[in-house]
Amino acid sequence: MTLAMLYFAWVRETIGTGAETVDPPVDVATVAQLIDWLSDRSPAHAEALADRGRLRAAVDQRFVPLDATIDGAREVAIFPPVTGG
Repeated sequence: MTLAMLYFAWVRETIGTGAETVDPPVDVATVAQLIDWLSDRSPAHAEALADRGRLRAAVDQRFVPLDATIDGAREVAIFPPVTGG
């Protein structure tokens, strides 16, 4: 399964890119498992994704909890909590 990954704010800055295409193994079934797998891609990924409490996600442009499935997804976005004003 090929996924378009999008990163925003300090997650993007820490990883060093706002987007990448990844092909996680078939046993990666949730956003949390995807984050675990992505953390092994580089030290920058590991640093940016280390604190799950500071991360939010969207699958195909819908906000989801980190335990949400990525089955059939085309895009996953990872970003810090956002606030309105």
